[in-house]
Amino acid sequence: MTGADGVDRGVTSAESPALTVRRGHGPARGVALVLHGGAEHGTDPVRPWRGAYLRMVPFARALAAVYGRCGVDVYLLRNRVRGWNGTAQDPVVDARRALDRIRRERPGVPVTLTGHSMGGRVALRVADDAAVRAVCALAPWTPDDDPVEPVRGRRVLVAHGTDDERTAPEASHAYAERAAAVAAHAAWVGLTGERHAMLRRPGVWRRLVLDTTARGLDLPVGPRVADLDTQRCETAPTCLSITV
Repeated sequence: MTGADGVDRGVTSAESPALTVRRGHGPARGVALVLHGGAEHGTDPVRPWRGAYLRMVPFARALAAVYGRCGVDVYLLRNRVRGWNGTAQDPVVDARRALDRIRRERPGVPVTLTGHSMGGRVALRVADDAAVRAVCALAPWTPDDDPVEPVRGRRVLVAHGTDDERTAPEASHAYAERAAAVAAHAAWVGLTGERHAMLRRPGVWRRLVLDTTARGLDLPVGPRVADLDTQRCETAPTCLSITV
């Protein structure tokens, strides 16, 4: 359903996730898919007023405001249920459905992924979709056994607050180091004093998302938090690690 503001707001159900779509202007140049967090377990439906979902709304709006004029569509996913739920991997299923819809609506257009917490884990897991060019994982939940193969050939930025009380920055740094062996480019950024909700330094988080999206879609890069490009060492690839 498209509202008076031109935003297409999907309706979620037990069978399908919801997508809110902000269309870019002119010919489609790229798509940014935004993924929210959740919990390890939980089958209760994700309501639009849930904090984990609302936390990603400003990122979707910022992406649309800055890059909509460049022809970038922004899709904000709202999952069917709250949890990862073991082998069911419910949010992974939902993200792949969203990517399928993007492929139907914007065939051949490159995609970037932005996800927070569980959504960061999902973004890293579904990066193997052929359309995906870059991933920005914010305070991601990254268990030690999570595979890095899905990010092969992709640009990967992992950002984590050093005072995160819910997901471990040490674990996400270890993931980024492992991912550097297969990714086109891998970087880890630690945000000093920031916690899981990303409330203390919102401008820094936003610039990291905008920067990763721009690089993934070959758009003009605006003000940067830091130089996130570095020469790769062919014999011993490593991720660029900085703290800001």
